[in-house]
Amino acid sequence: MANNIYILIIATIVDYLIGDPWGWLHPVQVMGWVISRLAKFSLQLWQNHLTQRIAGILLGMILIIGSGYVGWLIIQIARWLHPLLEIALESILLASCFAFRSLRTAAAAVLQPLATGHLQESRNILSNYVGRDTQNLSEPEILRAVLETVTENATDGVMAPLFYAIVGACIPNLGAAPLALAYKASSTLDSMVGYQEAPYTHLGWFSAKFEDCLTWLPCRFTVITLGLLSGKPGYIWQICRRDAVADPSPNSGWSECAYAAILGVQMGGINWYRGVAKQKPLLGDAIYAIKPTHIQTALQLTRYCFWLWLGVAIAILLILLNK
Repeated sequence: MANNIYILIIATIVDYLIGDPWGWLHPVQVMGWVISRLAKFSLQLWQNHLTQRIAGILLGMILIIGSGYVGWLIIQIARWLHPLLEIALESILLASCFAFRSLRTAAAAVLQPLATGHLQESRNILSNYVGRDTQNLSEPEILRAVLETVTENATDGVMAPLFYAIVGACIPNLGAAPLALAYKASSTLDSMVGYQEAPYTHLGWFSAKFEDCLTWLPCRFTVITLGLLSGKPGYIWQICRRDAVADPSPNSGWSECAYAAILGVQMGGINWYRGVAKQKPLLGDAIYAIKPTHIQTALQLTRYCFWLWLGVAIAILLILLNK
């Protein structure tokens, strides 16, 4: 238990200060490589809808369970070699599951040219982070896209991995990183094959649904925590119950809506994907126009939320350690 406290703290510091160093092999890259090849093999081998759905279940289970198990095995080998190597390696693996610094860096990369009037450069950079068409976006639309990305990924990129790391840290002989890696595999599967469109309509159904299930509880805890941090939890929950339920995703709408309610801005509206307009539900009330300061405040709220959960986790682990 004591090691898990050190690992959670070190992983947080590593992500906050370093993030994902450019050019280094990342666990998500390995997951993506495996998903890409297994998905291609599955689509070639199974042609009808039923077998593709079964293959989707197998693909999901292999990646999710396999990622957690491989992470656990690497940590056990490190422990056998030296206890300090175990702490260092598990901290690095866990830090790779957190995406707070990546979110902060991505937001800054888009906002910097926008602040100096380089609209096209901002559009081009934004296209690296979002799936929507960016070439014709106005400045307010770019700001909305950045805020939506930051607030959606606050849950599945930051708080949900921390949630599963805390759960794993409280389970004897498991550790913080394996469950976080398993969740990261589920999130990566969803982003790569969890589409309703061909060719992943049937192969990716399980990955999409399972990721929704895994994210559901940490998402609600995040909304509650944000509400408490804002000092108006009842109002935040009310706005989420009013608007977020209309979003097709059971989680991203709640995450975005909580931030929108706190900031007094409105997200959602018309987005374009490969030239096709898609109407997303409006989240929150447009009391203020979205500004760069709102994006910075959203990132700050995520940071406070993360630190609060980390503090609670350390307190729980200390209690378990002293039993």
